[in-house]
Amino acid sequence: MTAFTSLSSQEQEVFSPVETILAGKTLYNELLARYTSWRVGGPADHYYRPANISDLSVFLKQLDYNQPLFWLGAGSNLLIRDGGIRGTVIHLKRTLNQIRLEDDGRLYIEAGVSCPQVARFCQQNGLSGASFMVGIPGSIGGALAMNAGAFGGETWPLVSEVELIDRQGNRQWLPSTAIHVGYRNVSIPHEHWFVATRLSLPATANVDDEEIQRLLDQRRNSQPINVPTCGSVFKNPEHGFAAQLIEQCGLKGHQIGKARVSTKHTNFIENLGGASAFDIELLINHVKNCVEQQQSVRLDCEVRIVGERVTPL
Repeated sequence: MTAFTSLSSQEQEVFSPVETILAGKTLYNELLARYTSWRVGGPADHYYRPANISDLSVFLKQLDYNQPLFWLGAGSNLLIRDGGIRGTVIHLKRTLNQIRLEDDGRLYIEAGVSCPQVARFCQQNGLSGASFMVGIPGSIGGALAMNAGAFGGETWPLVSEVELIDRQGNRQWLPSTAIHVGYRNVSIPHEHWFVATRLSLPATANVDDEEIQRLLDQRRNSQPINVPTCGSVFKNPEHGFAAQLIEQCGLKGHQIGKARVSTKHTNFIENLGGASAFDIELLINHVKNCVEQQQSVRLDCEVRIVGERVTPL
């Protein structure tokens, strides 16, 4: 595995003084529920939506180094607690949104592009191997961060190289071999984040125009798609499936407040309308405890739980 190295002075992006004006959108006390697929989450002290990667780099260079920092993409596989997030939230969805074929045949994608958009782009451009991404509800940045997968496919086998940005706004491209990747787990240096990637996908003369629709139909038939969820809540254990274990515990349809274990796929938790993050977190912990007690299996969350907890009176 290639060792991670710091940027040299030649590799760092250099900005002239005229490039210090920020072009993105700044908000304060911005409610984050509107940006999460569960439709829950309290306010961010400081919310920034960059105009592009260069603007993001300028923003980071100017940001107080002691300011807590949280990165938000499509808001799936994420539970933001009702108390919200202190510090600064950087939101990449629909901002870092460039996707293109490059001269060498590789696919360049910025972190805010949705995974279903990648799947459709590849189909339209005669590239094979990425159709499974239509089943991943998040963005490419999130898919890189957790090696997201669906329908038997995973993100990182497609990756040629990635672009990282650090806390000081410095950017660096690294080959995929420099990153340690496992099942729903990716290790990168502290306070570095993905902002873009290049994928290597084989070209094909025989594009299956119906493949994505078949996968979408499969998802529609097996998963709840008409209510707010975050995608799969738990990782599958080494032997077996989380949904099967949950159902064997009799938890299908179990409800706390307005949060419910889906009756269609028990590894999904639904917001029936008006659920709080507190309801959802209680239900996650209840499911985990029941499976451990009854099945002697400790489920690990795929969901990242962040922010300040607010306990209802």
